[in-house]
Amino acid sequence: MRLVCVACALALAASSSSATGRVVRSQKRGARQEKMKADDDNLIEVRRAAHDFAVTDFDNMEWRRARAVKIGRYWSGEVAPRERRAEARLLWTDAALYVRFDAPQGEPRVASEKPRTDAKTLGLWDRDVCELFVAPNADEPERYYEFEVAPTGEWLDARIHQMPDKRESDFEYHSGATFAARSSEHSSVLAMRVPWSALGGAPRAGARWRANLYRCVGKDPARGYVAWQPTLTPQPNFHVPTKFGWLRFK
Repeated sequence: MRLVCVACALALAASSSSATGRVVRSQKRGARQEKMKADDDNLIEVRRAAHDFAVTDFDNMEWRRARAVKIGRYWSGEVAPRERRAEARLLWTDAALYVRFDAPQGEPRVASEKPRTDAKTLGLWDRDVCELFVAPNADEPERYYEFEVAPTGEWLDARIHQMPDKRESDFEYHSGATFAARSSEHSSVLAMRVPWSALGGAPRAGARWRANLYRCVGKDPARGYVAWQPTLTPQPNFHVPTKFGWLRFK
């Protein structure tokens, strides 16, 4: 009987060890899946276009290479109504970063009656607009560039330094970026082409930058501040680089 009990104990120990191993493997697999999900939620894979093209070429086949990214939550994290959301697509070439926004229009536009597209429009953020904030140095996300484009074709570029107690905005910055808009009563397609010279140089394949994407739509007091990565501030505020997601250049 003693030999039988020893054998049983050994079998039980082996079974327990096997079960523990399965649990550990399952936990590791679950952790990897959670990390992959987190990466999917806050990372955009920027695919390389085969060639450069004009910012006004909204129907260029290269846009089909880009994955659609949803700009779908208010800055607070609350899900925005469908008509206030947008989709963004990003591409890159040796010459420039391309961004395209597709936005439905479910309410009257907040737009200038006499838009100017030959110079940047200060205060554009108070109208209907889509925005890119991008930080080439992932170790210093508080130093970033801001680009905006409106359904009227108006635009703005700026260099930003966000500090804990204040923000420095350089509106004398001239990026050389080009912007375009194709708008109808029910939708807008907006695009920007930012040359790498405006961002300190081109990335290498595999590089990771910090960024966020936004849409402002509607009038106060119900104006919508919609983000790819919600900033989760008490009041609407897009200038929160700690909440930026990631761009990975493929």
